[in-house]
Amino acid sequence: MPKVISRSAVSSSVDAQPTASSTAALRVYYCICGEFILVIDKSLATLPKRKTDNAIIIRAQDTPEGQARVFKLNATAGDPVLIEREGGHERQYRFHCPRCSLLIGYQSTPPPVKSGPYLYVLSGALTQMQGQVPPNAFEGETS
Repeated sequence: MPKVISRSAVSSSVDAQPTASSTAALRVYYCICGEFILVIDKSLATLPKRKTDNAIIIRAQDTPEGQARVFKLNATAGDPVLIEREGGHERQYRFHCPRCSLLIGYQSTPPPVKSGPYLYVLSGALTQMQGQVPPNAFEGETS
């Protein structure tokens, strides 16, 4: 007589309605070198952009204007940089790719990630296709 290992039954229904967790797709983004950098609950293409440098704005904390995005950033913190802007200066706490040190984004408060209200991802720094350069990587470059 064969030995019974498990008596569990698997059941599924084609007619069942999708659950909230099954419809919430996470998006994965990579550095141009192929390193995993970001997983987020919404496409970066649909997020607002900053007017000063065209960086993608990711809400990192809940505010009266809206809820924070669910995301995880895999990047190393760099030294802060002081940028001259119209009407003053801006301090950027930058994040770099852990493999190739490419600048990925920044926030206005010291690390860790999500310590400030927003995280800014540079336009063209990330791609959804691992090992492929995004089409907007060279936007604004002059020949």
